[in-house]
Amino acid sequence: MPLALLALAVGAFGIGTTEFVMMGLLPEVADDLHVSIPSAGHLVSAYALGVVIGAPLLAAVTARLSRRTVLIGLMALFVVGNTLSAFAPDQHWLLAARFLSGLPHGAFFGVGAVVATGLVAPERRARSVSLMFLGLTVANIVGVPVATFVGQHLGWRATFLGVGLIGLVAIASLALLVPRDHAHAESAGLRRELTALNALPVWLALGTTVAGFGALFAAYSYITPMLTDAAGYAEGSVTVLLALFGVGATVGNLTGGRLADRSMRGTLFGGLAALGVVLALFPLLMRTEVTAALAVLLLGTAAFVTSSPLQLMVMEKASAGPSLASSANQGAFNLANAGGAWIGGLAIAAGFGPTSPAVAGLLLVVLGLAVAATAALVDRRRAAAPAGRVVAVHVPEPAPEGSVLHH
Repeated sequence: MPLALLALAVGAFGIGTTEFVMMGLLPEVADDLHVSIPSAGHLVSAYALGVVIGAPLLAAVTARLSRRTVLIGLMALFVVGNTLSAFAPDQHWLLAARFLSGLPHGAFFGVGAVVATGLVAPERRARSVSLMFLGLTVANIVGVPVATFVGQHLGWRATFLGVGLIGLVAIASLALLVPRDHAHAESAGLRRELTALNALPVWLALGTTVAGFGALFAAYSYITPMLTDAAGYAEGSVTVLLALFGVGATVGNLTGGRLADRSMRGTLFGGLAALGVVLALFPLLMRTEVTAALAVLLLGTAAFVTSSPLQLMVMEKASAGPSLASSANQGAFNLANAGGAWIGGLAIAAGFGPTSPAVAGLLLVVLGLAVAATAALVDRRRAAAPAGRVVAVHVPEPAPEGSVLHH
């Protein structure tokens, strides 16, 4: 595998760290800025909003630029956003800085996935995407705990300065390791990117992402009350268990990348089915501490098996202009985050108990499988359609004698 994938993984590591570290620093931020924790929670939403808006927007406006240049520019914006976060004087400025930090997130993963697949042979495309996403999953194991520890002992502002330094390392890595030839392939242009995005198979693939990862976040958003209220863990143990989720996500991501190179659709269906089984077993597994820890590990593994095939499927369905569609898929991941958390919260608010979000997630898995099956049916019909059609071919009349034909 090319070293350029390492540069993409470094950028993904920084993005994953800044995305999830705010959850662990909310008390420190709220105390320092003299706001309530629910009010400080809007900082998480501001980042997610930046991802959803920035993913298609930045991919669209940079459609004609060198992808290597785009990646470096996106990481520069990432550094600026995190540096401004570190020096924000109040909550309003911090909200704006967090929104700015989220803007390059989706476009980086979207354009990065296109670059990653262009660096390897066709039979290794899914694996190359999984290696880029490796930075994101490792961030949950190492980056977020370390950044949270730094924020709790040196102040939350030091955390964002440190994340900004990771961004600078990513910029240097991208400049040194991403080859100009691969990243400077002929760009599709905005019109072609938009045309490629406006296709039913692309939207079905995006819908599968929203439903499939919505199932994950319906359960994962409420994993702490499940572990404390149902399994009996102390609150101080939750951080270690969340790192266990990161381990499972890393294993699932790498496994899914290898399997998807053999059968992309088979890996997608298998991963969604495995996620459904894990969520169905959650109420039983959350009865003891040992089985609850196993449930957290399996949740990360099953969910992230589908990450590479979902990303690759969107790119293939929009092969004429993959950058915008690939970036839009990152927006779909964040819509899944918000929507899944909302649906899981409805289950708890209805009084169904602390493990009920997992059952809500199971319903979303069923929806994801249905959308994926519809996409497979559409592909099958489109592949079979030309065989039954009669195509009229216009044969030009012979040119008159003495005429000159220009080719």
